[in-house]
Amino acid sequence: MPTPHRSPRRAVRGLLALSLAAGGLLTAGGGSPALASPGAGPTAVVSMGDSYISGEAGRWQGNSLTTTGSRNGTDRAWTGSAYDPGRVYGTTAANGCHRSDSAEVKSAGPIASALINIACSGATTRNVFRAASGGVAYKGEAPQADQLASIAASHDVETIVLSIGGNDLGFADIITTCATDYIVWYSYCHDDQQAEVDARIDGVMANVGKSVDEIRAVMSGAGYAASDYRIVLQSYPSPIPRAAENRYAESGWSRTNTGGCPFWNLDSDWARDSLVPQIANRLKGVAAAKGAQFMDLRDMLQGREVCAKSSKQVSATVPASASTSEWARWIDQNQTQGPLQENMHPNHYGQAALGRCLSLIHARPSGNFSCRNTAGTGASGMYLTALS
Repeated sequence: MPTPHRSPRRAVRGLLALSLAAGGLLTAGGGSPALASPGAGPTAVVSMGDSYISGEAGRWQGNSLTTTGSRNGTDRAWTGSAYDPGRVYGTTAANGCHRSDSAEVKSAGPIASALINIACSGATTRNVFRAASGGVAYKGEAPQADQLASIAASHDVETIVLSIGGNDLGFADIITTCATDYIVWYSYCHDDQQAEVDARIDGVMANVGKSVDEIRAVMSGAGYAASDYRIVLQSYPSPIPRAAENRYAESGWSRTNTGGCPFWNLDSDWARDSLVPQIANRLKGVAAAKGAQFMDLRDMLQGREVCAKSSKQVSATVPASASTSEWARWIDQNQTQGPLQENMHPNHYGQAALGRCLSLIHARPSGNFSCRNTAGTGASGMYLTALS
């Protein structure tokens, strides 16, 4: 692997640290060598934010109606005799941050010496801010910007990728409302939910901008110049398809009991072609205002969504496959397969694809890009398209 590029400023810091160490400079206590200066350690890429980047739903390789055993090979937590989510989420299975082994930054390949994931499922912008700026600890962990400070001091951080804002907007509540309106009330959700989003979105985007500011403040405090690292702000993919691309009829119970996508056609089209683009466009504006790169993921799951015609459910005769299976976790309303918080997130295959997107944009030091998939392929088929 080629040696990652180091900016002249970082190289100078590294040489200074070596010189101080060679000279035997001691701490004030006189007992041990001083820490290396910021940016002189191993190269690092850091992921921050919420469940769409933490690795939520990485347990699953497609969706299967089988509720026992390995669920036709879809459940990566199956040990052969029981289920152990820790096989996928490690110690964060316990606190619910659900940082999976296939999370975006972990699936990106050898783009840096250290691939560090401090994102947490369910996090909001307040969980990113430094505590000194109103940040709040979450699930027993310090605010993510405060965690970043330690990483920036011990590593040469090259790229920070951020996914945040969805929980501030109430993604989970929107999904719950729309599913309930389909299953229980036989009414649409898009009208009242659009009003809710419109009422919140300005404030949410201001806090996303503050999250970027908080990251920059941490990096500056650790001795980094703005040119020493990059921030990539990413948007969200749609986990459900357009109505015309759904393989199950709107009437009857197949979308609920078989497909795991209980949404009306009009609500599906609203989510896919209005809500997700609205959020993406606003995040692009934040990135532009804050000098961050933008990665648009609105089309990342195109054709790979839950219930999409061009994808298949896993069964005894249809094996789990990155080229044919769905790349998002369905709605398991009865919780017969894992917790509800995994619902409607990119699964193991989707996260591998996200990792490929990250590796591609990491190789492009400037510009904004959309990341999309190639039908019939796995993560290797992901590609970038430049945005104007």
